Amino acid sequence: MSAKSLAHRAAGSTVGLGIFMMFFGDFMFAVNDVMGKWLAGTFSAGQIVLVRSLAALLVLAPLLLKGGAPELVRLERPGIQVSRVALATAEIVFFYMAIRFLPLADVMTFYLAGPIYVAAVSPWLLGEQVSKRQWLAIAIGFAGVIFVLRPGAGSLSLASLISIAGSLCYAMMVVQSRQLRGTPDRVLVFWQTVGALAVGAVLAPFDWVMPNLVDLVMLAALGIISMTAHLCIARSVKLAPAAVVAPIQYSLLLWAILFGWLVFGDRPRPSMLVGAAVIVIAGLMVVGGRGNRNATTEGRD
Repeated sequence: MSAKSLAHRAAGSTVGLGIFMMFFGDFMFAVNDVMGKWLAGTFSAGQIVLVRSLAALLVLAPLLLKGGAPELVRLERPGIQVSRVALATAEIVFFYMAIRFLPLADVMTFYLAGPIYVAAVSPWLLGEQVSKRQWLAIAIGFAGVIFVLRPGAGSLSLASLISIAGSLCYAMMVVQSRQLRGTPDRVLVFWQTVGALAVGAVLAPFDWVMPNLVDLVMLAALGIISMTAHLCIARSVKLAPAAVVAPIQYSLLLWAILFGWLVFGDRPRPSMLVGAAVIVIAGLMVVGGRGNRNATTEGRD
């Protein structure tokens, strides 16, 4: 077998592994969401964020030891670093607030509009070009979000608005992650986790519920599962082109519908399914139009 054939086969296996890592990472996020919704019925968003952040730091510890303390404090563009941590923390808190009152599929539909928001602001904040086809996709995506909200049907709720706020925070966090390309992933995730831990420590005492052993294990598992998902997704975009693996994030919606139905008995509304389909199609148009150029894929929370 020629060297060229061997290289081609190796590249193909790397892409295949990247696709698997993205699927697995998204599945882990779906499991995290189901557990989060279950726990949100008993515990406040602040308490959930506090315990999961402590557990996540334990998972991060071996990676942080590799780079050492200087890597954590010598940060590029400190102002953007702080802003990104604030956005990431707000996104997590909003997410756990929203899933307490809304079906998983509804919350996930709003969050999957994130790439559309990123594309909409990228010409001004990232200096990236957006084609006419992509602007059309952005407009279609916004229409899908409005359709899911149904503002004229008397169904616009505070929880829906919180989901929208969370998805906007997520989108801006992605934008600022692109502005911080020179910062290692583990450093970004570390400060993101520390920020969530600090806010959780402030909010948790106001509505603290003493967890039993099973609940405590589940709360800690949230941090371990979400951190594993983050690491899988970060690895996937290093093994395969982002344009190949980015569309896989929409599998989260399928998991949300399936788990929401099986675990919580949530039957998706027809308007949600139609709006979600519109958002997914628009998102795929945006991702396809961007190709490999400046593509970034991140975990949701």
